[in-house]
Amino acid sequence: MNTIVQGGVDRQYTTVAPGATESSHSAVSWAAIFAGAVVATAVSLVLVVLGTGFGFAAISPWDDAGASAKTFAISTGIGLIVVQWIGSASGGFVTGRLRSKWVGVHTHEVFFRDTAHGFVMWALATVVGGMLLASATTSMIGGGVNAAATVAGGAAQGAGSVASQGMSSVSGYDLDMLFRSDKPDANPQQAVAQASRILASGLTSGDVPAGDKAYLAQLVASQTGIAPADAQKRVDDVIARAKAAEVKAKQAADTARKAAAEFAIFTALSLVIGAFIASAAAAYGGSLRDEH
Repeated sequence: MNTIVQGGVDRQYTTVAPGATESSHSAVSWAAIFAGAVVATAVSLVLVVLGTGFGFAAISPWDDAGASAKTFAISTGIGLIVVQWIGSASGGFVTGRLRSKWVGVHTHEVFFRDTAHGFVMWALATVVGGMLLASATTSMIGGGVNAAATVAGGAAQGAGSVASQGMSSVSGYDLDMLFRSDKPDANPQQAVAQASRILASGLTSGDVPAGDKAYLAQLVASQTGIAPADAQKRVDDVIARAKAAEVKAKQAADTARKAAAEFAIFTALSLVIGAFIASAAAAYGGSLRDEH
């Protein structure tokens, strides 16, 4: 039995002669790992629920009320790091304290095993948490898929009816072009539907053609009785508002994309921090277990 002094504490280990039989006991204490993973998952779940409550309390649907989008994103990232920090530290410490004591093992090997136990505990807790999150996400997506299937079924039935009439590749806008007149006299319902198809087709391609704008002005003038110049102004105003709304929708989509990217980066960073904290906490818990 040899004794060394490390960090002011006497450490004892047994020198194993060359060719000695290796221990039949595994160096992995799975019971301690599973116990730590359960603790880490439970603590993380409590913190996530608590953070969700604070998050809903911080935001507001009213303008100029609640936290801004940037503040909320930063708070969410910090919250993820805190959840991983506390949850991984709790699970790692429990794993280190509950593992079986290794007799006749060098101090450096003990430190490595404790660190590895903490890392394996973190990996197990992360996998279990990911499975739970995936299960919840799958349930939500399943409901959306069922609703989409119902809508798609109705759309397919309608498409089949159109196809039976030989018009599956002809749009309503194309049909309007066939029967367009210099003096539109459609009833109000038909005029609104025709204008909707013209605007939708034009905005999809990027802009409403000049010919369509002129026809829309004629259609508006015939339905409302206003002067052609006023009708043309109405058409231009509606197209301008529609373009502004499209730009705003793209800006919102870009903001959501950036938020998703930041969330993914913060999530990955928090997981890396969690792995380190779990390993360090397990090593600290294991050292206390051996000393006491």
